[in-house]
This record gives sequence, structure tokens and C-alpha cells, in this order.
Amino acid sequence: MNDNAHDLFWGRQKPTPGEWGGRLPVALVFPEKESLGLSTLGWQVPYRLLSSHPGFVVERFFWDARAEVPVSADSSRTLDQFPLICFSLNFEGDFVSLISMLDRAGIAVRSSERHQDWPLVMAGGPVSFLNPFPILPSLDFAWIGEAEQGFIDHAVVLKEAWFSGDSREAALARLARLPGVFVPGTTPEPVMRMVASDSGPILKDPGYSCFVSSEAEFRDMVLLEVNRGCPYGCRFCAAGFIYRPPRHATMARLQDIVRRTDPVKVGLVGTALTDWEDLFPFLQWLADRRIKFSLSSLRADGLNREFLTFLRRQGIRTLTLALEGASSRLRTAMNKRFDQEAFLRAVSLASELQFNTLKLYMIVGWPGEGEQDLRELEGLLDRIEEARQVGKGKKNKGLELITLSASCLVPKPWTPLQWAPMASEKRLKAAMQQIRNVVRGRKGIRFSAENPFQARIQGLLSRGDEQLHPVLIDVARGAHWRTALKDRSCNVSDYLDRERKENERFPWDRLEIGVDKEFLFKEWQQYQVCAATPVCPPAGCSRCHRCGMDCFLARGLTG
Repeated sequence: MNDNAHDLFWGRQKPTPGEWGGRLPVALVFPEKESLGLSTLGWQVPYRLLSSHPGFVVERFFWDARAEVPVSADSSRTLDQFPLICFSLNFEGDFVSLISMLDRAGIAVRSSERHQDWPLVMAGGPVSFLNPFPILPSLDFAWIGEAEQGFIDHAVVLKEAWFSGDSREAALARLARLPGVFVPGTTPEPVMRMVASDSGPILKDPGYSCFVSSEAEFRDMVLLEVNRGCPYGCRFCAAGFIYRPPRHATMARLQDIVRRTDPVKVGLVGTALTDWEDLFPFLQWLADRRIKFSLSSLRADGLNREFLTFLRRQGIRTLTLALEGASSRLRTAMNKRFDQEAFLRAVSLASELQFNTLKLYMIVGWPGEGEQDLRELEGLLDRIEEARQVGKGKKNKGLELITLSASCLVPKPWTPLQWAPMASEKRLKAAMQQIRNVVRGRKGIRFSAENPFQARIQGLLSRGDEQLHPVLIDVARGAHWRTALKDRSCNVSDYLDRERKENERFPWDRLEIGVDKEFLFKEWQQYQVCAATPVCPPAGCSRCHRCGMDCFLARGLTG
């Protein structure tokens, strides 16, 4: 472990070289740089679960482009020394790093070419139940769902197989019968996602940091998961669908975590922080204990003078809000409940209260997006400029900087936009340039844009299947994406550039996440006519057929 990081997991027996007796050695791999891993809760949850169990010894691996061989961050052991290798997949770009790490470790990158019984290579994380199929040929199995719901029980099965001397085939046969496990070619399909829903709308076991480090992306901070999922049903947002039903942590549970970890600073993580009714009381509780805090993006309609005044007095200098679409028409189509007047009031308050920076995020490349939508953004920026003048004077400089960041829409699996074509690279570049022209010359506003080519690659991987695996291998071994796609005669247009038919079978239909495909298609139709859909009620319902608690239990999704 980096000398500047310390372990928050009290009571854990740290392994020392050579002390593996009686426990299954597990390599837990975050296939991105260490600073991101130390700031990612989705990877740290299985770390905590495995580390707290006496049957496992867990060591951490991170992607390092300079390393010839992947080496544990906790010892000098190499990846190939571990009988179980678990990759945490958070982004589609992790596919290439996964293959590269196996390659560098001397482990065959195709599971079909691994002739020794061990190691077994698996993957979990959000991408594993979005669409793992482009990387599936590299995996012996995938975990489909939330780690809290049964992952440890399944790992115990592998521990027993390891100590029983089972062959690869026998070990995988044990797993293939268990819920939440996808063993390619063996597991009956569709594979149901495992979800920790036994507490209704309560997030009983919120994720939190195992490590605090000055090397982390979020420095010296304990991250706390406030909620999982979102009730709003924005039609582009995978998290709003794959994490149904939406669940909130209780204030008492988060307070307990804070008391035990005794942090200097807390970062709250969630998809809809201002929807948590205990947000303000919890922040006040932190402030009373002189614990600093940081917040992710907030909804403008959840902000008022009292709350923003409190944030400013606690030293918060930056406010982050999401625009998403350039026009009101697009925001309605995507089911984004955006109250423009509430948004402008929040900007005025932020300026009056002397916040320094306002960060705005938006997305371009929407189905049906035209120049008129992008021109509407100019009028909104004019109104934002007027709002930021409120309260300015000799002793108040107001909002000194507004940053506008634009990303490219990637129509994701398990969202209503999975039927939509993705905008071409040319169209995305033109949209970015039009926004750049709108922003140019405006004092105190900066614009940054995502690379459209890289966004298209993300779209390809998010919507692809096993046929992309050879391309991934080529890129992992040094080929440029354009070259690899051309050499493998990959029909990118077929994956990205056409509207899908209603009954088309997607690669990810081999999974079952708990939201009905018919419901998603109706939402795609609602997008096309710019019609809104109500938010999810707190206790869930049957509107999407498998969202409510009773539906999850009836379908066996709780194991």
C-alpha cells in the first residue's frame, strides 16, 4: 500500500508474505490507476466483504501502464500467483486494461485457452450487469449484481473447490448452479441480477471507503454512499434503471460509520443527494463535529437560501449543477425534471452568497437534436449571466467562474435509449463547435468538450458483444482503435448508427436486471413524443413490472 494511505478497516488481519494457510488467496483488481481505485466505492465494497471473512486473504491490484508484470499493492506477489482473480469493472474502457493485465501476467487472455485448473478469472461491478459480453471470452465467470447479496457465499464455494483440489471444470460446475453467476456456455439464461432489496427502500449496507489517501482522486476523504438508484427515470441514465428500486441510507447508519472511521473529511456519493430528506440534518451533524464535507452534483430544485448559506459558511466554494440538454424540449424528452426558474434562483443565490465557481454539465448528441436546440442554449446562458450579477458589488465579486462541460450521449443498455442510434463523430464535433462558439467571448465562462471519437468507442463497447473481443486484444497489445477496427473488419455502424427494432434481441437480453423490456420501449416512445413519466414512488410499484419489492421477491432476485 502507498505509504500515504491508511486502512480504515478496523480489526482486519493484514496478510504477510507466506501466510496463506487455510485461506483462499484472492486478487481484487481495479483495472485503472490506483488514485481512482482509492476513490471508487464499487470496488471497495467487495474488498471489505472478502477482507472481513476469515476464509480469504485479499490483495489489491491496480492498472499501471509502466509495470511489465502486475504486482500486488500489498506485497511483491504477482497476479498469476492467485487462484481467484476478481476484476471490478466500472467503465467499458476497463476491458482493454483487463486483457493487458492478464497478458502481462502470463495468463491466457481467452478463458478457452487456459489449460491449468487455476486461476479462475471473474468480473463484477456495474458493467458486469450492464453488458459484459465484449469481455466475456476473457472471463471464466461473471458476477451479475450487487456484491452484498450473496457474493461471499459464492466465494466460499470456490474456496471449498480450491481446497478440495477441484479441476477448473468442476469448480465452474459448482458455480453454474448458483444464482447471480454467469458461467459462459453453462449457466441457464437469462441470468438474474442479485440485488440487496430485503430492506425495502432502505439501503441497509451503504458503501464507504476502506482507505483514505493523499494519493486518491478525492484526497484524504472518506466517501459515504447516500443512495443507490434514482426515482426520476431520466431516459439516458443507466444507474436510474439498473439500480431499481432506488434506496436511501439511513442517517443513523451513516452516523455510525462516521463515528467508527473518525474522518477529517467526508464525501457524499449518490445519484440524487437532495432527495435524501436527511441531507441537511446530516451535514449539520457533521459540521457540529467539525468534519468537513464535499457533495457531488445537486438538483437545483432542492436548493434554498438556508441550505446554500449553510454550505457557504462551511467553506464550500463550488456548486455543481446539471443542465443535461441544451433545450427545454430535449430535457422534457429525456424525462429530466428541470425547473429553469429554480435553476436560475440557485445561480443568483450562489452569486449573492459568494460561491466562487459554478460547474455545469450537459450532454450533446440526443436523438432528434438540432441546431435550434443548441441555439436555445445561448438564451439560457444569457439568463445565467443575468442571474450571476445578483448581489455583485464592490465587496461581492459573485460567481467569478462558470465552467460548462459537454459530454457525448452514449445510448446505454437497460435504458429507453438502447433502441436509439448514436450520433456520428461528425455530428458530435459540429455540436461541440456550436457550443464553443456560443461560449466564446463570454467573460468568466470556460467550456470543455469530450472527445467524440472516444465517446463512440465507449458506445461501441457498451452495445457490443463477443465479436468485439479480438479488437480488444489488438488494442490491448498496442494497436490504435481505428487500425484494430479496420483490420478486424468490424462493422461499427451496425452497432451504433441504426435505430433498433422493437423486438430486436440485444446481447444484454441474456441478463435479467429486473426492469421489463416492454416498459423500456414505451419509455423510448415517450422520448420521441417528448412526454414525461412520473417519478418512482418511494415504496416502488409495478409500473415497470419488476421494480416493486414484491416483484423482486417473487422473481427470486433476493436469492
